[in-house]
Amino acid sequence: MSDLTIGIISFPALLALIFLRVPIGLAMFLAGLFGLILVTGDTTIAFARLKSETFTTFSSYSLSIIPMFLLMGHFATLGGMSQALFKAAEGFLGHRKGGVAMAAIGACAGFGAICGSSLATAATMSRVALPELRRYGYAGGFSTATLAAGGTLGILIPPSIVLVIYAILTEQNIAKLFLAAFIPGVLAAIGYVIVISIYVRLYPESAGTRPRVGWADRMRGILAVWPVLVVFALVVGGIYAGWFTPTEGAAVGALGTGIIAFANRGLTFATLGESFMVTARSTAMIFFIVLGAAFYNGFLALTQVPQEIALWVVNQGLSPLLVLTVILIFYLILGCLMDSLSMILLTIPIFWPVMQGLDFGFVSLVDFQSVKLAELVQSGATIAPDLLAQAQVALAQGMELTRDQMAELGLRGATEGALARINTEQVAIWFGILVLIVVEVGLITPPVGMNLFIINAMDRKTPMVETYRAVMFFVASDIVRVVLLVAFPVITLAFIPW
Repeated sequence: MSDLTIGIISFPALLALIFLRVPIGLAMFLAGLFGLILVTGDTTIAFARLKSETFTTFSSYSLSIIPMFLLMGHFATLGGMSQALFKAAEGFLGHRKGGVAMAAIGACAGFGAICGSSLATAATMSRVALPELRRYGYAGGFSTATLAAGGTLGILIPPSIVLVIYAILTEQNIAKLFLAAFIPGVLAAIGYVIVISIYVRLYPESAGTRPRVGWADRMRGILAVWPVLVVFALVVGGIYAGWFTPTEGAAVGALGTGIIAFANRGLTFATLGESFMVTARSTAMIFFIVLGAAFYNGFLALTQVPQEIALWVVNQGLSPLLVLTVILIFYLILGCLMDSLSMILLTIPIFWPVMQGLDFGFVSLVDFQSVKLAELVQSGATIAPDLLAQAQVALAQGMELTRDQMAELGLRGATEGALARINTEQVAIWFGILVLIVVEVGLITPPVGMNLFIINAMDRKTPMVETYRAVMFFVASDIVRVVLLVAFPVITLAFIPW
């Protein structure tokens, strides 16, 4: 049996272990371990790799961002920020038809900006919003579906733990990925609000009404959420401004939310110890999955499975958009069965080489050279007028500058190699956001959407089938958003400096 065959067989074997309820991290570790033994014919190499892989994986500085974001989210909960966000949004939206549900979406978006975990956002906001939704006569299935969908904003609106893992796997800039996720995250929140507006008109009995809140109370609600705005601006703004790295920003955010929680008397010595323990347990779980994935992906790389799949896809001559569509559909199906982190760790090492081999043609060499020439002119560089005019005319006519012309102009960095790096980075960021969204859809897609079970566990009175029925409206909104981002990549890439 060839190494390639062993690598291909390992994937259904891994899925079988997962379906047998073996923890995903352990399943990937076992598949990688026994796969290495079969390929090398020796246990020594496999166990030696275990030692080196463990050190290599956990010596990554970028991984330290994960416990910091988890701790920040826990401190934010202790500090009452979730309640403050919901009350502020409810003050402005609650009196509208479906307004309390809309307020829950807004609060989820705000909490996601300081949390980074979908499950934590769903669990936290359900404790805050479910009692209010019940109080004002909202249907059980509609309420739970709204909170399950709102929880997905925790991994889309930056900061996001899943995006950090994706950045590490594809060797991309974390800050750029956070920036790229911002507009799709806002679109997600707006889409959910539109869904609620449509749903309550189709099913008027599903939502009650509440009295209008006066402007004085609204202003008090706004003032109560200033800590959230400060932390978000400090962490995300500081990262984009270059004041600190994403890891340092996460540490600053954890410290800031800790101080706010202490000032609000939610953080005591007892709850501080509990926060550290909860963060440690969650971090250990995530890190074990990361280690299992690293071990399995190392085995796949040895068998050349990702490279062979990428080469096969490229040789088929298929449309890049067709390949992307098939990959996204695969994620939608897999999302019904697995959690988001496991999907990312399991599939990105296979799908990313495929995406790298496809030409989406975001930036042409002519456009790239035009931008570089304009930057050169703006810099005040001395260029002969005739030479400059010739170059501008050539570029305007769609003709690439020759190597000699670029040398005469003093135009550096406008080569095909530099263009290829930019196109690869743009594809990586665009693909990462698309994957994040379809993974997010998987969290609320029946029958095994993780967020659905989190919310159902907190509202046993609502039959799961009612939640399934209502959540499909939110899934439809997500599908529309994915189509928009596939058709118009500029929505994701417009504000990213290249």
